[in-house]
Amino acid sequence: MIFNLPDLGEGLAEAEIREWYVKQGDIVKVDQKLLSVETAKAVVDVPSPEAGKIVKLYGNKGDFIKTGAPLVEFEGDNGSVVGKLEASSHVLKEDNVIIGARKNENEFIKVLPAIRALAKQLNIDLNLVKPTGSHGEITEEDVRKSQGSDALHGVRRFMAEAMSYAHQEIAAVTLMDDANITHLSGNADITVAIFQALIHAIKKEPALNAWYDSKTKTRILQHDIHLGLAIDTEEGLFVPVLKDTHQKDAKALRSEIDVFKKSVRDRTVSPNDLKGATITISNFGMFAGRYATPMIVPPQVAILGCGQIRKEVKVVEDKMAICRVAPLSLTFDHRVVTGGEASRFLAAVIHYLESAHD
Repeated sequence: MIFNLPDLGEGLAEAEIREWYVKQGDIVKVDQKLLSVETAKAVVDVPSPEAGKIVKLYGNKGDFIKTGAPLVEFEGDNGSVVGKLEASSHVLKEDNVIIGARKNENEFIKVLPAIRALAKQLNIDLNLVKPTGSHGEITEEDVRKSQGSDALHGVRRFMAEAMSYAHQEIAAVTLMDDANITHLSGNADITVAIFQALIHAIKKEPALNAWYDSKTKTRILQHDIHLGLAIDTEEGLFVPVLKDTHQKDAKALRSEIDVFKKSVRDRTVSPNDLKGATITISNFGMFAGRYATPMIVPPQVAILGCGQIRKEVKVVEDKMAICRVAPLSLTFDHRVVTGGEASRFLAAVIHYLESAHD
């Protein structure tokens, strides 16, 4: 029986093999972990659907497997959901496969159309590329390594794909302004304050708490507020989602933020915790930077960034004063959000932050 890579519930077309827990010839039990795969921003263990002997593993560590493609072959002939992949390099005609490079006089190396196009773009001779694919095919990584560069993997690969799509899809415009937070004590939780300011602003101007489907030209205003929090790691960007934030107080928000920071750091964050954001916050000022143009991830239509808090001389009631200032950058999708809606939203965020909520 062929066990195909199941839909892991994220709507993704592929996953990267991170680690095999079994090998050819092993006897496994039902629900025993077979391998771990890396999807959009999480590592997921894939359990065995049945007990039996493993006769073949499809793919090595670092390979990308399409959802629905063969993953493990068990002893016995019980069929499969998707047809078995042919491993022979003698096969000259296969769905979505073309001949791209000569192995010897009688054999050819299989190359997917997308890989052939990449090689052409990079001016790479496929006949000089050493294939490392699980079925003897040339992979994207093979092509890029022959150019002297390594292909992106894991979180960084998915981040690159998501950002490329966002850049092509969204008509992004960014508004920037400052909030005077001098009244907040040095011990104030600025992140939670920004969360609460965002919730306040959504109630005033709900147009930014929405999803947009460009295919159907449909905007869906979200009544619940699920805030994505961008967290930077060495492996890439994670955005866990705090659900129903409009129903939580400051203490509950801080507790949930801390839990997510730990789970992201330990790579134990659940895939479900990375989905469903209706709007996102990026606190990039923890490192450096005053203003930015944060990227919106569809189907969301807005993201708020906070830069590095600083002291600045400002005019307060016609007098010069040294103030603590939080620089804010609001990016919105101008296809569905008007300049007026975005301006009123940012004004509401600033008004909340500048009021006495310490």
